Amino acid sequence: MTGVSREVITLQLGHYSNFVGTHWWNLQDASLCYDPGSAPPEVQSDSVFREGQTPGGSVTYTPRLIAMDLKGSLRTLRQEGSLYDPGGAAAAAVTWAGSVTVHKHSPPEKNCFLEDLEKLDKGQILTEAEFCSASQLQGSGKMPRPLMPRPSDALPLQEGSVTVWSDFLRLHLHPRSVVVIHQFNHDGEAHRLETFGQGESTLQGALLDELEDRLHFFVEECDYLQGFQVLCDLEDGFAGLGSKVTELLQDSYGGRGILTWGVAPVVHRDSTPARDRYHLLNAALGTVNMAAHSSLFCPLTLRGGLGGRPPPPPLFPLLSYNPALWYHSSAILALALDALTVPYRLRNNSAPMWQVADSLAVAGRKVVAAYGAVPFPMMPGGSLPDALSACADALPWKPLSACPEAAGSRCYGQWSTLRGYEGQKLISCLSPGIEPLTPLHGLHSGEDILAAYVSSFYPSAPLALQLVSAPSKLTPPFPQIFSPTLDAQGFMRGGAPPAGAPPVSSVPILTSLQSGTALHPFLSELQRAAATFDVRRRAPSFLSQGPEMADYQEALEELRLLGHCYHDDSGGTTRSSSEDDDD
Repeated sequence: MTGVSREVITLQLGHYSNFVGTHWWNLQDASLCYDPGSAPPEVQSDSVFREGQTPGGSVTYTPRLIAMDLKGSLRTLRQEGSLYDPGGAAAAAVTWAGSVTVHKHSPPEKNCFLEDLEKLDKGQILTEAEFCSASQLQGSGKMPRPLMPRPSDALPLQEGSVTVWSDFLRLHLHPRSVVVIHQFNHDGEAHRLETFGQGESTLQGALLDELEDRLHFFVEECDYLQGFQVLCDLEDGFAGLGSKVTELLQDSYGGRGILTWGVAPVVHRDSTPARDRYHLLNAALGTVNMAAHSSLFCPLTLRGGLGGRPPPPPLFPLLSYNPALWYHSSAILALALDALTVPYRLRNNSAPMWQVADSLAVAGRKVVAAYGAVPFPMMPGGSLPDALSACADALPWKPLSACPEAAGSRCYGQWSTLRGYEGQKLISCLSPGIEPLTPLHGLHSGEDILAAYVSSFYPSAPLALQLVSAPSKLTPPFPQIFSPTLDAQGFMRGGAPPAGAPPVSSVPILTSLQSGTALHPFLSELQRAAATFDVRRRAPSFLSQGPEMADYQEALEELRLLGHCYHDDSGGTTRSSSEDDDD
């Protein structure tokens, strides 16, 4: 793949982060092109993937990834993976001369999707020739996971069979990618990673050495490392571990971008009143600490808020999903993240991580909010002015950071990305003498049209735009959570869906990454909820492994000051978010 690639190393810290990350990597895998004769894709896959070689000499193409999780979280996935076959004769050799007792236990059963993947790897199932011919694979020199058949022909993944993220992972990982923290259990009541202090104290000794070794491995093979994208669970002990990891990255790789996404599910599977209190405190400490150690920090969740009684999750008009199902909610976040991360992954005219961060993190405002129209409503054969004019009264995107936009607020800056308009017209192409229907129809470029539309809601806010023609491609096991009004390309049908219509295989998406006063209520509510909670009386075990009470109170004060950075003292002269009267 030609062109200079600015490499990105991804870290996924925690189980829900790995849910989101697995969907995101599946999307990247589905977009890979192995035809040497085709035009280079707009998104530079080499920025997040790496070439390697197995001991047998086969060339591999695997994510530049470090994924951390707890004991018992992998199920059928081997920690070292299967691509490099770390077993073999050397592992099977026994040097002990005495008697040997062998204890066997049945491995977890694979779901139908993983069984099909295994058959594909062994050559027992052939994919459709039009997807990727054997000669093209040989010409590329890369050995990816073979592509699954078309979604209409593939056996759908039963949602009830998904219990961990590896149940729907469709690509191979490098042996150095997965790190298991054995001192804590994924399931059960004992030895749980529940508190911020536990996470902080975990990253030391052998685990710290292992993380540093793997970081050095991936960093040293990069030619133009631009930075790190970190997905971290925000409401359990991984918030503390993520704070230490981002601090390590900041200290060891100064000058590189660190974009951190603090993820949280809508519903925790093992929720209790006591654990919900822990979730709140972890989120407060994780937000202030990871924001301090990152170039940019963005909460990412479909929950209405991180407080005790949050509003309901956002409703996406063209989706039908179960918010409580991690498999569903993480898929939506991954789709949005696929567009949100486009600016620093483009082959041409990309914006490096530091540029994205510097344009938004002004005057100490390092926390940003994400919004997304998933999918963005477009009609087949229509134009971008047509689609945006249908949303003239309200922005089409929904909050992805528990920060709803309200009328009358201020935006300090934003990055907006439209991805997936392939086959659609960006401009209206009016005949001479024809009066444009709206001002948008009279503009002559997609960038000008989108800029004019967004600026009508944020008249004075700095705005950066990215338009990418190629859509996010959906292959099994991405859940089919889309409205029947969408066609296979994710565009809205003119009428009822025909019988036997194929499932959605790609979608257009519009996202926005914003710094604005909508973050003030979010941060202030989080700080107030944590500060009014008497942690020493009602949850004394929360501080048993740190932080000290003085450090805890100092962190909450820093969170209060951080929230105040987003307070609008201008009187609210724009149309888009709300002014909060609380200080």
